[in-house]
Amino acid sequence: MPPRAPHHTQSSSKARVFFSATLLLWLVSVLFEIVFNKRRELFYILAGGCFYQCANWVIRFRVSRDPLFVNTSVSLLHSTVTSASVVFVLVYQWLKYGSRGMFDHAQLFGGTWPWAYQALCFSCGYFAYDQWDMLQYRLYSGFIPAILVHHLLLLICFTLALYRHVTINYLILTLICELHSIFLHVRKVRRMAGVRDAKSGIVKVEWILNWFMFIFARLASHLLITAKLLRDAPKFGKGVELPLALLGMAGMNLLNACLGIDLFHAFRRERNALQNNPHHE
Repeated sequence: MPPRAPHHTQSSSKARVFFSATLLLWLVSVLFEIVFNKRRELFYILAGGCFYQCANWVIRFRVSRDPLFVNTSVSLLHSTVTSASVVFVLVYQWLKYGSRGMFDHAQLFGGTWPWAYQALCFSCGYFAYDQWDMLQYRLYSGFIPAILVHHLLLLICFTLALYRHVTINYLILTLICELHSIFLHVRKVRRMAGVRDAKSGIVKVEWILNWFMFIFARLASHLLITAKLLRDAPKFGKGVELPLALLGMAGMNLLNACLGIDLFHAFRRERNALQNNPHHE
């Protein structure tokens, strides 16, 4: 009788099968909408996925073949592209139409700012690509990998919104947090590249921007969106949009709290290492 596989290996395999199956079902759903329901605007989802997969190949063959480094580098690219897209959408809307009514419930729930739909589709394509990349190279851990669950929930929420043309602007606002994700990924790439000197001016500036963006672009923005949802709750009607939105934001705020704790521990470790070794070059 062959030896049994370790429990963590069995759990990882089961998770891989489940999340691969859900990703395949998602892809079939998107292709069905594009081909049979003539939803050509959803093509931007496929374009986003292909764009980030091509970026993956370029980094893998030109820079490094380390799967984690490649994945993190593409994530950094996504954060940068998405942040620029969100800022462009908001500034364009503000300059062309003014701020009056921009954040009213009717606008956030049923309206779509210029280029917001395409930006959301492109980002949705990234999450599908990233899910596949992590599954392919097993860049996850745990019986129920939190990162895979996170991506699956985002794919469900984003895709349903794109299918129904609702809450597009709300979701664009949630992506403001990608401004902070830039510095999370920069820190990770920097450490994998061997740059870990806490006395370095670049590292100090990075930490300042990291905390600033965490507080304002991630923590505050998501709390404000949650407060806006609660304030406008009676305007949502009896659909599933409000429960899904509140559940999603509750999850986001919980993840933000956990991320803040992790950031604090990482900052304290680097600071303690500097204090314990002040003459390190």
